[in-house]
Amino acid sequence: MEINQITEKIIFSASLRLCGELLPIFISFLLIFLLSGTACERATENVNAGVKDVTDHQPVYGDTLVEGTIGEPSILIPMLAGDSASHAVAGLIFNGLVKYDKDLTITGDLAESWDISKDGLTITFRLRKGVRWTDGVEFTAEDVLFGYKTIIDEKTPTAYSEDFKQVKKAETPDKYTFRITYDKPFAPALSSWGNLPVLPKHLLKDKDITKSELGRNPVGMGPFKLTKWVPGQEVVLQTNPDYFEGRPYIDRYVYRIIPDPATMFLELQAGGVDWMGLTPLQYTRQTLTPYFAENFNKFRYPVFSYTYMGFNLKHPWFSDKRVRQAIAYAVDKDEIVDGVLFGLGKAATGPYVPDTWPYNPDVKRYEHNPVKARALLSEAGWMDRDGDGLLDKDGRPFEFTILTNMGNSLRMKTATIIQWRLAMIGIKVNIRALEWSTFINEFIDKRRFEAVVLGWSIGLDPDQYDIWHSGKTKEKEFNFVSYNNPEVDALLEKGRRTFDINERKKAYFRIQEILAEELPYIFLYVPDALPIVHARFHGIEPAPIGIGYNIHRWYVPEEMQRHKMEQK
Repeated sequence: MEINQITEKIIFSASLRLCGELLPIFISFLLIFLLSGTACERATENVNAGVKDVTDHQPVYGDTLVEGTIGEPSILIPMLAGDSASHAVAGLIFNGLVKYDKDLTITGDLAESWDISKDGLTITFRLRKGVRWTDGVEFTAEDVLFGYKTIIDEKTPTAYSEDFKQVKKAETPDKYTFRITYDKPFAPALSSWGNLPVLPKHLLKDKDITKSELGRNPVGMGPFKLTKWVPGQEVVLQTNPDYFEGRPYIDRYVYRIIPDPATMFLELQAGGVDWMGLTPLQYTRQTLTPYFAENFNKFRYPVFSYTYMGFNLKHPWFSDKRVRQAIAYAVDKDEIVDGVLFGLGKAATGPYVPDTWPYNPDVKRYEHNPVKARALLSEAGWMDRDGDGLLDKDGRPFEFTILTNMGNSLRMKTATIIQWRLAMIGIKVNIRALEWSTFINEFIDKRRFEAVVLGWSIGLDPDQYDIWHSGKTKEKEFNFVSYNNPEVDALLEKGRRTFDINERKKAYFRIQEILAEELPYIFLYVPDALPIVHARFHGIEPAPIGIGYNIHRWYVPEEMQRHKMEQK
């Protein structure tokens, strides 16, 4: 593959962050850039080094991998999904043109190579030949063009269209070539084509994508294909024997939906689950036994995500910056990191992960200071006028509800600590946990909330246009707190229009300064990922990207296999 100077400029100008809510989390799509040296070292050092020796076996086919998940997918067409559970499953079924390699370098997925013009405005992708959808139809450039046209269609309810609306022209010179041209520089250009889910034109042409049966019965080209979906229980995937990177060794991949992490942990112990994300308590205490040491591998590495408390800025109480700042002073982030994460993470100061190039370490910080909190609230008109210990204004007590999602114990514990701290300064907080799809569809999308405790998985490129730009506040879009700042809008545009990393850095540093002052969110913490996998699974190679990047190469030695596929 040729990589000219412009290609290198694009790669290095975006180089970055791992060391991928609205996750409960909204998840950002695939973004592909080189990792900076410091961040890469950090990731490598934090991955658990005690993985058992797996070099004494040759890979073989067979067995089933059961992963526990607290959330159920909502829809398996990626551009329509905003939740991590949907993207986790869809990511094994669909492909983009490019993807992450284990060290976070750009590598081809459906594209085997590409060229970028000297001015950086045109990218020409050369596609793999002989790749077929799981229904047997050949993949061509027309499928890529169809996916592109679908995501930019105003009728498609997606939060991921903005990057693709930057394209001036998209064309298919031949069956295996896809070319796009931009009318002005766009720094995340190359990476964005890992985000585009290529769709089967032969199945979706002239159809309403929102009503397609592919939402629950997708046809893709990835390493696995869907065979069964039992609502509230499990999603079952079977190996795709014709996967273009080689048939996965694991025969079946099952997502077991278990909303309670404690119940999931019991299933792990009982053998009903092979892989799950541990809570900090489970990681630090409950897995320190000979049984887990002998039968499982634990991993720890930093991830590109953060948890926050977000405010509905159209609510009359939270439209006042002084109130948001007061709440920030009342909250003790270190207390949350220590008490909720058991120290397995860091306090957050903004929307970027510490020790990465767009992260600004010098923004305004809100150390725990109840005195400052009360003073700001008094300045904003909130005082305890009747001596009942509760602040009031215009005859109304300061009482509000924090919404979060069921099944996420870390968020519930975080909300509880916030509730306790705010009670100390005269604010009554209620906490309500909601089932994920109800939470998003009925409360977030319809702006029926006062405050939320949620998280974002963020991509490697620092462009966060979709989260902070004032033009992205419509239903299903990600600026659901209704943040509006003209300077931030201009800086977001500036940051994505240059390949110069120093100019981009200036823009994102300034954005963080503004967000730290205005606090549409209180940025709480950046957690570590804490996965645990049964030791019978071999081929796991921890890397800066994590552990799941090479899932199609995981295998179980024949004598250790527990499950056999039925032959029909």
